[in-house]
Parts: sequence; C-alpha cells; structure tokens
Amino acid sequence: QVRLVESGGGAVPAGGSLRLSCAASRNIISRSCMGWFRQAQGNEREGVATIDSGGFLRYADSVRGRFTISKDNAKNTLYLQMNSLKPEDTAVYYCATRLDISNCPMAVQAKSDFGYWGQGTQVTVSS
Repeated sequence: QVRLVESGGGAVPAGGSLRLSCAASRNIISRSCMGWFRQAQGNEREGVATIDSGGFLRYADSVRGRFTISKDNAKNTLYLQMNSLKPEDTAVYYCATRLDISNCPMAVQAKSDFGYWGQGTQVTVSS
C-alpha cells in the first residue's frame, strides 16, 4: 500500500503557471511508473503525462510543450510543471502509480493500468 498526496493546485489566469506536487508515503518513486491524470467536470479522467523508473517521459498531445513531468527520488515526490495554461486545462489533477512496476504503458491514456491514486487537486484557469 502507498498513499499519494497532491498539492499545488489553485486558480490562475490564462497564460499562467502552476507546479503540482505529489508526495508518496514511502519510497516508490524511484522504482515505479508514475503518472498525472486529470478530470474535468462531466468528462472522463484522461492521461496527462507519465514517467517511468528510468525517467522516460510521455505526454498527451494536448499538453506537450507546455507541461513537464519530473520526479525527485530522494524526496519521494512527483511534479508537474504547467506553463501557458489554458481554460481547457481546468480540471482536478490526480497522481497515480503502477506500484513497483518500472515501465509505463505505451499510451498515456491507459489509466486502468494504475492501481493507486491520490485524492486530487483542483486547477482552475480563467479566460
């Protein structure tokens, strides 16, 4: 078992930036696939970005070039730097892990492959 706790959400104007953090309750970041997902009101949860144990990155087309996923193994923390935010980025953002599985799915959208989830943090981008 592992607990994931997201933070860093908030309300920003379009064009602004936010950095989300996801703290794991124990040392899993270094050896597990980690991912960020989001769910807008009325929509299905969708993949945003993933990072595997070796640092290989994948992004959804909608965020590539604007968002950056990273991790700090020593701090057991996953990050999502979000720049050039758009109103359509408004959603609850979740981090998730394929606990003790080093590789991430080929598709960023493969949310069913992730077994552990945080409670989410709200991001609101105004136009």
